[in-house]
Amino acid sequence: MFSQGEVFRNTRESSGVSLEEASKDLNIPVIELEQIEAGAFGAFEDIYLLKNKILEYAKYLGLDLNKVLEDFNEYMFDRTSKIKLKSIETEMKELEKEEMIDEENRVSSPYTKYIPKERTVPYIIGGILIVILIILIVFWSISTIMGFNKKTKTISYVGGAYEFTQQNNNG
Repeated sequence: MFSQGEVFRNTRESSGVSLEEASKDLNIPVIELEQIEAGAFGAFEDIYLLKNKILEYAKYLGLDLNKVLEDFNEYMFDRTSKIKLKSIETEMKELEKEEMIDEENRVSSPYTKYIPKERTVPYIIGGILIVILIILIVFWSISTIMGFNKKTKTISYVGGAYEFTQQNNNG
């Protein structure tokens, strides 16, 4: 149980402040102040709101905020650290299964859907190869049309022997 709860009650009673008066001044319901003083934190749904209310109440009563916060954090750690590791693992596996099912059943655009990197790399490499091939074909076509590096080959029979000649005809 939260040990500061009794300190809250004793400090409030010794200063002559009623629960109703503290409730009105802090704008916190009486039932919540009673639960804080009793250390019954199970009635609170949001731990952060509880923490803020405890700090407001401690400040209102003039208590040491650092001590109250330290005791609260220690109490919550002791309470939550007793969860068995096996149950945490089981819960994590169930959450992963639910996420996988949600991912499979979710309607989404193919443009916004996450695609793992290992599936995109072959497409990128293929695209680069296609671009390089297109560039080579364009250069080859231009050089052929313009007549660059056109060579004329002739074979002639001169004096009992065949003679091979090659000539460059650059534009």
